[in-house]
Amino acid sequence: MDDKFDANDDKLAKYGKEYSDSGLWDKVKSVANAAGKEVIYNVLLLFYAMKSDKVSLKERTMIIGALGYFILPADIIPDILTAVGYTDDIALIFAVLKLLACVDDEIKKQANAKLRDWFE
Repeated sequence: MDDKFDANDDKLAKYGKEYSDSGLWDKVKSVANAAGKEVIYNVLLLFYAMKSDKVSLKERTMIIGALGYFILPADIIPDILTAVGYTDDIALIFAVLKLLACVDDEIKKQANAKLRDWFE
């Protein structure tokens, strides 16, 4: 990945201020069923990627911004809107995941294991 920032990087940095591990877990616990497995799995991919020593500072910043946006209840499409409330969250999460080079099989295993713990 190159080190060039795009227009969304400032927005991601702003949302990063909303991020904390405890805030993320509280949000996941409160919305897991409403958001669904796919959203939560991708959130977990970002979380475990962020914890990886393979992630660059730029990637970590993007991840924190995307997770901070996910934590916010009042975003572009409010999360309380059934069926569409997580559309903007998942779009941002997918966009960041697409840019990451560090999501490997180990990160996927960690995310799947946590997903099984929560949903089974």
